Amino acid sequence: MNIFKQLRSSRLACTHVCTSYRASLSFFHFSSDASIQVLSQEQEVVIALGSNVGDRLNNFNQALSQMKKSGIQITRHACLYETDPAYVTDQPRFLNSAIRGITKLGPHELLSVLKKIEKEMGRTKGIRYGPRPIDLDILFYGKYRINSETLSVPHERIFERPFVMAPLVDLLGSDVDNDTVLCWHSFSKKGLFKSWEELGGESMIGKDGFTRVLPVNDRLWDWSKKTSVMGILNLTPDSFSDGGKFDSVGSAISRVRTMISEGTDIIDLGAQSTRPMATKISVQEELDRLIPVLEKILELPEIEGKLLSVDTFYSEVAAEAVKKGAHIINDVSGGKLDSHMFRVVADLNVPYITMHMRGDPSTMQNSENLKYDDVCKEVGDELHDCVRSAELCGVPAWRIILDPGIGFSKKTEDNLEILMGIKRIRGEIGRKSLGVSRAPLLIGPSRKRFLGEICGRVSAVERDPATVSAVTCAVLGGANVVRVHNVGDNADAVRLCDSLLDRVGRS
Repeated sequence: MNIFKQLRSSRLACTHVCTSYRASLSFFHFSSDASIQVLSQEQEVVIALGSNVGDRLNNFNQALSQMKKSGIQITRHACLYETDPAYVTDQPRFLNSAIRGITKLGPHELLSVLKKIEKEMGRTKGIRYGPRPIDLDILFYGKYRINSETLSVPHERIFERPFVMAPLVDLLGSDVDNDTVLCWHSFSKKGLFKSWEELGGESMIGKDGFTRVLPVNDRLWDWSKKTSVMGILNLTPDSFSDGGKFDSVGSAISRVRTMISEGTDIIDLGAQSTRPMATKISVQEELDRLIPVLEKILELPEIEGKLLSVDTFYSEVAAEAVKKGAHIINDVSGGKLDSHMFRVVADLNVPYITMHMRGDPSTMQNSENLKYDDVCKEVGDELHDCVRSAELCGVPAWRIILDPGIGFSKKTEDNLEILMGIKRIRGEIGRKSLGVSRAPLLIGPSRKRFLGEICGRVSAVERDPATVSAVTCAVLGGANVVRVHNVGDNADAVRLCDSLLDRVGRS
């Protein structure tokens, strides 16, 4: 059943629910200080967030923390948007987003909680539509329409505001996941997706002061403008491509300088090998390899403006690396090899690259882990499940970068399917979460074995031309970040691809 047939069949049910709800409220007079708990069962809610005063991102983090302490379990986060102000235009730009959550609070109790948070964070009455450190609005409350002196749900101007509709749509999947969401669609005469499209939809993003961004290193990164090159720095003696070449601080620093001169945007430091059949080393051994190099890199004048990523599946290494100055955590296990990783990353407030892999490096190429009926669908589903787990632990979707895991628990034909199927992977994720499907996507084919098998290149360093071809395919197919050993050649390929995409218009 498509969404329009579902909407027609649901409107009667939703109308009945809304009528029943209004009847249940008829006893109350809706005074401005009313605190009404009309239902004891949990209700699914959508709350919009906005901020344009002070440290906007910190304001969001503080508001989310206060919501969790006040009886709101946050289950999903939208993407993060930076937008020009509406209505009153002579004020700073806004950050906007939204969350889905579960609460036992009644609608007016919920409103009171949100107003209390706003007040504690410095919100004053001020100018209508004027500057504010935090703005929290109830967009939806369960299946109900609510109209009282103090509260209107759905929010009265929801369908005319792109800065509200964009994050709202992010919180949905292209498939309707429950009856409550179906009711939300029915609140708009044409459904939420059609209403969003009529405002301009995805074609608005990146234009007219409306950008989708990821916060990193005290700045907001609009990844749609250009493809980023991530240069690999292996600090291991046993990596498949260049193990042992950069395991001294001096050689590592020399390599970093070369990558910067060749055009890298991000440097990914790895102190633990994740090649097939690799044996895990301890947290301490990984730190002993990593931290001296990380500290020296941060002293380089030319590192200004570059991002430092740390490739680790240990939460303790992640925490120490960020403490020393790393900007991104790159976890090949997607949190599966350290049960504390998601909670630690949530507290670190840095971007988190979650990669698809089955098993661990020593088992990922086992026959059981290589079984796929539809690799793009299954990778998409499993990546989504990983992100959902991270979100429930407090990692907002607006900090997630996706990696489908080329070469990790994949056969040669699987890797080719992924390279050709990036949009399909996004589509599969989007069936459950459009916001997650729009996250930056990283592809790392560099010098991988499947390239050698196809091109007859036994030595990893002989696979650079094939890597350039794979990177070209990935960027033209929708990748936002490419992870490579040979920065110079691949940076040139990326520049050409970006020029081509700019000519035809990026999708």
